[in-house]
Amino acid sequence: MEKVIIDAQKRSKIDKASRSALRKEGKVPGIFYSKHHEPLAVQFSERAIHPLVFTSKTSLITLNVEGHEELDCIIKDVQFDPVTEKIVHVDLLGLKKGEKIQIEVPVQLIGNPIGIKEGGILQHTLHKIEIECLPVDIPEHLEIDVAELKLGQAIHAGDLKYDNFIVLNSPESIIAAVTHPKVEKVAEPVAGETTEAAEPEVITKGKPQDKEE
Repeated sequence: MEKVIIDAQKRSKIDKASRSALRKEGKVPGIFYSKHHEPLAVQFSERAIHPLVFTSKTSLITLNVEGHEELDCIIKDVQFDPVTEKIVHVDLLGLKKGEKIQIEVPVQLIGNPIGIKEGGILQHTLHKIEIECLPVDIPEHLEIDVAELKLGQAIHAGDLKYDNFIVLNSPESIIAAVTHPKVEKVAEPVAGETTEAAEPEVITKGKPQDKEE
């Protein structure tokens, strides 16, 4: 797993106005939390955190905060502005060496399924998988080979076996499947029947009825 060092500063003010001011300066407010550490309100440059958020990989982060020892963590949650889609807040989960954690990692499908040549379509239904492992064993992503999937076959979470971590999703959860394409059937008219054009529906206008971070 890729390890990234980010310089951060402790936040003394955590009110809404202060967070808004930070964003205008090109900075992102965040919170570091761990069961071994008191929650720590931090801020860092948007430029530093942006590539770690908009990626399909999971990165191990070392947070450099003045006055504190280096803090190893991962991004646990991200909040976005609903209009601009800019990052407005980041939650960082602290890690401890030798202690297992639960985390979601992205799934990447590789290969061209046999079932596609048989007329099927590939459906990727589970894009992230939850696993439990040591911090050192966190994968950037999981590659799942779908090349042998035939029409009507699927790969389930229970099919995945790894040495360094366990999959926590329900064994029946479908990750990917090759299915029959949906075809809408149009009813054929019965012999001797005549099809009459439907009368248009008349719609009258009237007064419509009344309807934080």
